[in-house]
Amino acid sequence: MKSQWFVLHCHASQEQKARDSILKRIKTDEMEPYIKEVLLPMEKVVEVRGGKKTVTNRKLHPGYVYVEMVLFDENRRLLERPWYFVKDIQGVIGFVGGERPVEVTAEEIATIKEQITDSEDVEKPKVNFDVGETVKINDGPFLNFSGVIEEIDPDKGKLKVTVDIFGRKTPVELEYWQVEKS
Repeated sequence: MKSQWFVLHCHASQEQKARDSILKRIKTDEMEPYIKEVLLPMEKVVEVRGGKKTVTNRKLHPGYVYVEMVLFDENRRLLERPWYFVKDIQGVIGFVGGERPVEVTAEEIATIKEQITDSEDVEKPKVNFDVGETVKINDGPFLNFSGVIEEIDPDKGKLKVTVDIFGRKTPVELEYWQVEKS
């Protein structure tokens, strides 16, 4: 019997709980032969709260958990034991595909794992910015000034903002978390 990746649909904000519950119950319910890996794709997100930079995790695919498991036998018949094990997990609505769960391809899982790896080193801003947008500076020497975004460097997480200081337009380089939409 070969394991495959499947997607579980979960209740809103219950993905982490469902993932943890599956991992915890694998050993006690003797599901090691069936469940191989459980994946909840997350990325780091930066925002400023109360003048402090905070890093939180955001789900890449809210409402879904990925499970590598053996769900079908050699004749493509559904195995009841892993099926009901997963369906009985609190927070899980069911498999994507319903009564005939749809497998996720190896390429799709590789892409998702690559997204996770890429986001481990990079802190994304909670808000996305556009060139020409007006923002308010909430940190640094230009605190409470407003300016217009001239350039965005997503690799470095920096913005070039033109600020009006004493009647003169001055370009200032800021990090994403130092500004907020106005």
